[in-house]
Amino acid sequence: MDSAAVRSYARWVRLLGLDFGNKRVGLAVSDASGTLARPLRTITRTGSVDGLIKVLVNEIRGLQTDTDGLGGIVVGLPRHLDGSASELTVRVRAFVDRLRSEVDLPLTFQDERLSSREAEGRLALFERDWRRRKKSIDAAAAAVTLQDHLDQLNSCGTFE
Repeated sequence: MDSAAVRSYARWVRLLGLDFGNKRVGLAVSDASGTLARPLRTITRTGSVDGLIKVLVNEIRGLQTDTDGLGGIVVGLPRHLDGSASELTVRVRAFVDRLRSEVDLPLTFQDERLSSREAEGRLALFERDWRRRKKSIDAAAAAVTLQDHLDQLNSCGTFE
């Protein structure tokens, strides 16, 4: 995303966070002040990417019609720990290209390295049973990634 498009992003908007995985996609949403992220839900992937896009577009439209609306989407970008691209990095970028053609909202990437591990640690504080944690880990990881993005945005005043 070019910097002009990023800067046109309103600061006080609700954002959707996505954690794209091979089996599930976690969703998180921020508050309208752009301060706090919370897990929203997890979508289990079945079928094609086109089917997933359709489900996400419906979810996005629903959020856009809520009172607080939706101002943009932050997608977690997976990378190896050394920062290099992984096979999933390529798949996420291709997925975002498809999603961009279906929604009229700014989309940006946020480094998601170790977000699942951090989410797992946070969930373990409240839920001892790993089977129960597994059901919400993807949405929690999306919230961690979105919160990282919000913290960067709020610390520097721009949406980059």
